This record gives sequence, C-alpha cells and structure tokens, in this order.
Amino acid sequence: MIPDYTLFARDWEAAWNAHDLDRIMAHYTDDIVFRSRKAIAHTGTGALRGKADLRRYWAAALNQQPDLRFRVQSVLGGHDMAVIVYLNHRDVLAAETLYFREDGLVEQAAACHDMA
Repeated sequence: MIPDYTLFARDWEAAWNAHDLDRIMAHYTDDIVFRSRKAIAHTGTGALRGKADLRRYWAAALNQQPDLRFRVQSVLGGHDMAVIVYLNHRDVLAAETLYFREDGLVEQAAACHDMA
C-alpha cells in the first residue's frame, strides 16, 4: 500500500524536527539506497547502502546540527514515488526524492540541495 504522500511528508518532517532517529529510520527499508553529495564529506561516498550505514550518517548529522529543522514547502507525487521540497534551518532549499515499495517503505532516496 503506497502511503498518502502528504501525510508521509508531515510525519517525515515531524520526525526530523524532533531529531527522533528511530522515527526517521522507520520510513526506510533495511536495504535502502540513499544518495546525497553531502554524505561524501562524512562517509567518503555519495551512495549509502543499507539502513545501518544510513543511520550512522544521519546520527552524525543530527549530532553536528542540534538546530536542524525542516519546513516542507511542497509535496509532489508520482507513480510509487514522491518528492518533498523543503527549507532547512538555514533557509537552504532542498528536495528528497523517495521511491516506495508496495508496503509503503522507502527503498531508494536521493537528496538534492540548492547549489547557490
């Protein structure tokens, strides 16, 4: 069952803003593939594979940015996928593209950030 993307985005935002890593990770499959150029500086790679690697990266990111907050600006829906467009605590525009399995969990995701 594919989730209601707007409801998903609200929970995703709330989990990040609460810095609740367990709640954040609950959205993803064990074999998640996550891509982000920002991950390279912290992990040596821009493509993280598996929930354990993603958890380590995000735990470090949350620890380094205690003021981290997201404000969802828009949610775009597609076939088994969604894009969440948001501003972070520094007003940097970003987007997460999420690919869902039939059970509603995210199996692939990619983060993009404003290059300005």
